[in-house]
Amino acid sequence: MPRQVYFYDQPERFVAGTVGQPGQRAFYLQASTKGRVTSVLLEKAQVMALAERVEQVLDEALRRSGGSASIPAVAPVELIDTAPLDLPLEQEFRVGTMALAWDSTEQCLVVEAQALTEEEAESEDDEADERLFEDEEHGPDMLRVRLSGAMARVFAKRALDLVAAGRRPCPFCNLPLDPEGHLCPRANGYRR
Repeated sequence: MPRQVYFYDQPERFVAGTVGQPGQRAFYLQASTKGRVTSVLLEKAQVMALAERVEQVLDEALRRSGGSASIPAVAPVELIDTAPLDLPLEQEFRVGTMALAWDSTEQCLVVEAQALTEEEAESEDDEADERLFEDEEHGPDMLRVRLSGAMARVFAKRALDLVAAGRRPCPFCNLPLDPEGHLCPRANGYRR
């Protein structure tokens, strides 16, 4: 079956969002424009890694351009999106491999999220697939989004805020605390 590529060039909205209560949240990336919405499921750690890496790529692109790239240093307040995910929420696929690149000729960030394959699900190898940016007729489905520097900063800020809004960490072991506490390994299994 041919691969499905969900392509958004400068979408009206590209956000990370959640469904559920802290400790039981499902994390999504959602791109939308002109009534078309694509949502993909991913892990909390993937959201955090993506947001941190977006910030690093933007900072590096700004540094390499000598400050001439159209990338704001921080997320523009007027563009910050705090609205919930668009409904109905229909998951297209679960994300496996992700890739980022700064396109200096178009002055935009390219984000690609590829569907989790059976090989990735079984493999414990964390190496990125170098063929992710190649367009093949057959392969896993993919979400490809091109963002301006400002929109990329806004995405990263929202994603980092979203991850930080989860359960508080235990002051001793740094694992998330449930409302009823948790068995802390640093306290020899006593409930905190």
